[in-house]
Amino acid sequence: MACLCRSQIPYCIVVFMLVALLFVSRTGVVGVVTSDEKASLLSFMMSVYSDPEHALQNWNSSGVHVCEWTGITCNEGRSAVMQLVLTGRSLGGTISPALSGLSSLKVLDLSKNYFEGHIPAELGALLMLQELSLAWNLLEGTIPLGFGKLRSLIYVDMGNNRLSGDIPVEFFCNGSSSLQYVDLSNNSFTGGIPLKDDCEMKDLRYLLLWSNRLTGRIPPALANSTRMEWLDLELNLLNGRLPSHIVSRMPNLQFLYLSYNQFTAEDGNTNLETFFDALSNSSALRELELGANNLSGKIPPVISRLPKSLVQINLAENLLYGSIPPQISNLINLTLLNLSSNLLNGTIPTELCQVGRLERVYLSNNLLSGEIPSALGDLPHLGLLDLSQNRLSGAIPDSFANLSQLRRLLLFGNQLSGKIPPSLGKCVNLEILDLSYNRISGEIPGEVAGLGSLKINLNLSHNDLGGNLPLELSKMDMVLAVDLSSNSLSGAIPSQLGSCIALEYLNLSGNSLEGSLPASIGLLPYLQACDVSHNHMMGRIPRTFLTSSTLQTLNFSFNNFSGNVSAKGAFSNLTVDSFLGNKGLCGSIMGMRTCKRRQYYHLVIMPILLSLVITPIFCLCGYPLAFRSRIRSPARCL
Repeated sequence: MACLCRSQIPYCIVVFMLVALLFVSRTGVVGVVTSDEKASLLSFMMSVYSDPEHALQNWNSSGVHVCEWTGITCNEGRSAVMQLVLTGRSLGGTISPALSGLSSLKVLDLSKNYFEGHIPAELGALLMLQELSLAWNLLEGTIPLGFGKLRSLIYVDMGNNRLSGDIPVEFFCNGSSSLQYVDLSNNSFTGGIPLKDDCEMKDLRYLLLWSNRLTGRIPPALANSTRMEWLDLELNLLNGRLPSHIVSRMPNLQFLYLSYNQFTAEDGNTNLETFFDALSNSSALRELELGANNLSGKIPPVISRLPKSLVQINLAENLLYGSIPPQISNLINLTLLNLSSNLLNGTIPTELCQVGRLERVYLSNNLLSGEIPSALGDLPHLGLLDLSQNRLSGAIPDSFANLSQLRRLLLFGNQLSGKIPPSLGKCVNLEILDLSYNRISGEIPGEVAGLGSLKINLNLSHNDLGGNLPLELSKMDMVLAVDLSSNSLSGAIPSQLGSCIALEYLNLSGNSLEGSLPASIGLLPYLQACDVSHNHMMGRIPRTFLTSSTLQTLNFSFNNFSGNVSAKGAFSNLTVDSFLGNKGLCGSIMGMRTCKRRQYYHLVIMPILLSLVITPIFCLCGYPLAFRSRIRSPARCL
């Protein structure tokens, strides 16, 4: 109230102004970014090079406020830089330590660029930092020890770099860690996962350490991260038992990736039941990856206790044996099942066909026997079926014609017999069909040969197929590879094969094909390899093969080809091995019989010799006779 005195009005005004300025400076209503922060940014810019568009071209431009520079976000009063986000700007160079001068910085994102060198230890002074992303760069070296001081960090992504060394203990365990997301994947980190027993990371929800060189066991302290949703430790050198006691305390877990390590199961590596039981509490679990470990034993029936939310399960490349439990049908939402490369035996359970949402099924490289269940044709969403390298027998089910979504059918390396069902031609989305190394007989159905949807591979090799090559093969104008080798196919190669314009690999060897080799095949614009060896083909090798600009591998051996073979063009890198067993071939290929110059002697030398002999005879005998006839002819005219 003293300010009401008129004599003190000027003093009151001064006091009011000072208080107002103090308030404004603290609230940042009309402040200005400090010169130190601007200098830090300019120093950073000096260590950066960019593309021709110059992503930082408006930095330090006259009339452009710092808070309007590309990638900069300030607080409301424009008194401090809060965010520096330059993701995907094609920037290179090094990260300047001067960024440590941005004391109020909360977000630093330099991801998806070409920064190299070490991560500056000075960044550990950014105590306000909440989000740090340096992913997808060329950074190397270690994580600075000073990063343990960044206690406000919530989000850290340094994945896809060239970082190495041990992960500092302080990075995870600094006494008050608020980390929720950590991605250090696809680097070269070594040592163990640095979580001490007293380390509590209760807020951690995402931990991605895949594709490193981490060793040792999963630390028990990870069980404190009860909010974990995504745990990815794939492609490391981790060992020990599967972490049953850890995952049992993660009810929110959705993605668990432990493949490509050295984990074992309980009870001397024979019991998966304990681990599956531990996961039964994770009611939101969607994907489980345990492939390529040292897991042994049988797949227990309690696999049915896994959450019904499970969409993908991968147990491939282990040492699992026994049969596939029919209880797997309880996983009603499963879209991917991968049990390949194990020691599983018995038959494929028909109960598997009750999992109506299956899209991809991998059962290859096992010891499965019996017939292929025809009920597999009732899976409406099945897009990939790989039953290769087993002991399956019987015929290919006609019911596969119902698989309208089927894109890849791999049945090679079994003991399948019977004929190729023409109904497979109804699989109009099929891109790969591999029935090789079986006992399939009969002719190649035109319906199958005419599958224009085949874009990658048609492999029917090493079977007992006979008959002619169907003309419908010409409809495969998008297929990259066709292998019909080692069968009993006969007749001529149709010139219409030249319509397969995308073809890169063609193997027709080991059949009984005859006739000439169509020149149209040598004109295929992308053909890289062609093998027609061990047939009964004859005639000259078309010049189109010689002049092809794409052919790299050719085999014409053991046929009845004839004529001169040049060592030029596509044949310049070939050896005589590509032409063996063709008695009529000769030419300039090293090791090949040189062509005799019979035609040269007959067409050139012989006429000259004859002329040299006949001319004197004519002069001695023929000319006098002709002269006499001329003398006598006038008398006749009289």
